Amino acid sequence: MIYKIGERLVPIENETWEKERPAAVFLTDSAHAEETLKKAGIVYDNEIKLAKIGFCKVENQHECMVGTLCIPKLLDVLGNKYRMYFFVNQLNVVIVDDDAFAYKLIQRIQKKKARQADTKERFIYNFFAEFMSRDLEILIAYERRLLQMEEEVTRDEVESFENEMMPIRRELLNLRSYYDEIMDLGKELEENENGIFLERHLKYFGTLTDRADRLMSKTQHLLEYAQQVKEAYQSQIAARQNNNMQFLTVISTIFFPLTLITGWFGMNFYDMPGLKSGYYSVCVLSVVVVVVSLHFFKKKKII
Repeated sequence: MIYKIGERLVPIENETWEKERPAAVFLTDSAHAEETLKKAGIVYDNEIKLAKIGFCKVENQHECMVGTLCIPKLLDVLGNKYRMYFFVNQLNVVIVDDDAFAYKLIQRIQKKKARQADTKERFIYNFFAEFMSRDLEILIAYERRLLQMEEEVTRDEVESFENEMMPIRRELLNLRSYYDEIMDLGKELEENENGIFLERHLKYFGTLTDRADRLMSKTQHLLEYAQQVKEAYQSQIAARQNNNMQFLTVISTIFFPLTLITGWFGMNFYDMPGLKSGYYSVCVLSVVVVVVSLHFFKKKKII
């Protein structure tokens, strides 16, 4: 296989896809995409603008297949994404990437894979599998964070819960949409509408679809788990508020009769009985009210 980088057309390995179908992979940037496509024998009439890519998808044209990739950065899922085009015809694969992310992926494939690209189907499989290789590890990291947050809720340490949970849910929702797009893309490749791929190699794309399906299922499980943790947090907050309301109810119940007593004897009418010598009686009455109220609440197990 020959990796051709931009204008340099640098051969990295001299192999062929198959004896009857020699092919090459071209890596280029958007500035040189048009002429690189011509060299690869691919006709694409639309404008190539990486910044406008927002989804992972693939579409079949007359003599080629055109796809876009919008890959989230795993350490900053909500931030900028890796965006690239890929074009496939009977002989060649062209990848358009301005971030050199595709080139790094191919370098990693060369170091790790003994069979890097026996066929273009195998190359596409290796390429997709490589940028999905760490996803399960990242999802497990999310699971550990949620476990830790659940333990904090159990210990009633919920001060920063909302600030931690909100970005996690948004990131997981973003990843779920991404894996759903990869699943659809893999199914489209497997359908092989234009007959670009050899039938016996379509199993690679089925494997990619299955991997994306497992990752999406894991992400969905984490979203459901995050919802359970959030409900536990809300229950903890509700219990705390209920305790506060219960305390206020006890205080109000105790002081309401005391307020009535002090209001009654505070009217200071001239001929009011007990006005001149009722101070101690009011004090005793108030103490009796407090003791009786506390005894009642204790009996009802409110305090």
